[in-house]
Formats: sequence, C-alpha cells, structure tokens
Amino acid sequence: MGSFDLFGFLPFGLLDLIDILLVAFLLYRLYELVKGTIAIRIFVGVISIYLLWLLVTALQMQLMSQIFRQFINVGVIALIIVFQQEIRRFLLAIGNSEFFQNIGAKGGLWDWLGKAGSNKISLNIHALSEAVFNLAETKTGALVVIEREANIQAIIDTGKKVNADISAMLIESIFFKNSPLHDGALIIRGNRLTSASCTLPLSLKSSIPSIYGMRHKAAIGLSEESDAVVIVVSEETGEVALCVDGKVGTFADKLKFREKIQSLLSD
Repeated sequence: MGSFDLFGFLPFGLLDLIDILLVAFLLYRLYELVKGTIAIRIFVGVISIYLLWLLVTALQMQLMSQIFRQFINVGVIALIIVFQQEIRRFLLAIGNSEFFQNIGAKGGLWDWLGKAGSNKISLNIHALSEAVFNLAETKTGALVVIEREANIQAIIDTGKKVNADISAMLIESIFFKNSPLHDGALIIRGNRLTSASCTLPLSLKSSIPSIYGMRHKAAIGLSEESDAVVIVVSEETGEVALCVDGKVGTFADKLKFREKIQSLLSD
C-alpha cells in the first residue's frame, strides 16, 4: 500500500494512519471508563512512566532505560490486578456497544445465530409504573432491576428467591419498610419478579453528585457493568430515577416513564 516519508525520513502510509486512529480510540475509551475514579490517577502515572521510558530509550540512556523496562515488565501483571474492574467494564463496553448490538438489525451475524428479535422483553409496565409511583408518593425507598441481554444471574443469586408475577401490590409490599426484603434490589427477569433483597455493585466514580445515596450508587454501578435498566425511588425526596449505561434520568410523569421503559425494552 502506498506511503510517503513524513518529515522527509519517516515512512507513513494508510495503515499507519488507521493504526494511530485505533490506538487513539482505545485510549479514549479507557479514559472514559476510568474518568472520575481513583484509577484515573494510576492511569496517568502509568502513561507518564511509559512516556519517560520512550524518552530515555530515544536518548540512549541505557541505565535509566533498563530500570524503566524492568518496571514496565513487572508492572503489567500488577496493572491487570489493579485495573481488573476497569478491564472488565472495557470489555463489557465493547460487547454492549451499538455496533455489535445493531449487527442483527440488518440481518447480519445475530440473524445467522438465530438471536435476532430475542432482546424484546414483554413486561407488565403498567403494574411496574403504578408500584414505582405509589412508592414515590409515600417516599418509600426502592431499587428495581430489569434484566435485558446481559445475564445478571450472579446478582440474582445474592438475594432471596421470589418467582412471582409482576403486580403493583406485591412490589409495594416488598419495599414496605417493615418487610424483611425491603433492603436491597428487586430483580425482574422477563415478566417475573425473580429475586429480592439483592446486592448490587457500587459505582466507583467520584463524580457522582453528593445528593445521591447508596441506592443511586448501586444503580449506577450495575448499569455501568451491564445493560440492565435500574429504577430508583429516593427515600429522601420521593424522586423516580432511571439508570442506564451509567447515566441517570429522573421522571415526574408516569406516562413518560412508561414510554421510556417501553423504548428501552424494545431496542
């Protein structure tokens, strides 16, 4: 493939440009995942050491180059341990990206695998919304997770088995303050209440507003690690919030809430 000499001595071609763009994209995605967390400081430190290693190598400073090289070689294993959560989220982000999710929309790979259309979930949204807004009126804290494509069986296993049809009365009774199942998340799989009092992973982002309590941090945490839709009812304000892909949206109108849930489950 054709190339030219950049600066008169550095060969540069189309593949080199693609290589640079891909690396830039991957670094950007990594930065987006660690932005606002403690890991960003470690990330900046690692990049700084790597750049210093390149500099001392280019200047032919043999002793410094050897020291940095040994540090980097040993540091790779340490970085995998330190960044295990971020690496997991990075891989999840790739798997949950619109590019891969939309392959089946045009009769591509997912059609060939027989998975097209399988992500549409039939859910009793009316009963769910009635329960959520009834809980909001009484300022009863609640955390409800709707499973989508990503399997969250590990989360389900942390709670108590319910296995019941969705009904507003049952959801409200689960989150009643004297109920033994009110503390934790209620999981919905398909059109069934699967498990209650489940434990969700907390978000590690330091940029989360201070007005958000543990329920919101747990909702954001799970939505960062999976494609689940997480509903939060604030115990302090009675506000209804929806967490998807690490982002929080609030709803005061029941109809708009239903429409949003319907659109998320139909994607």
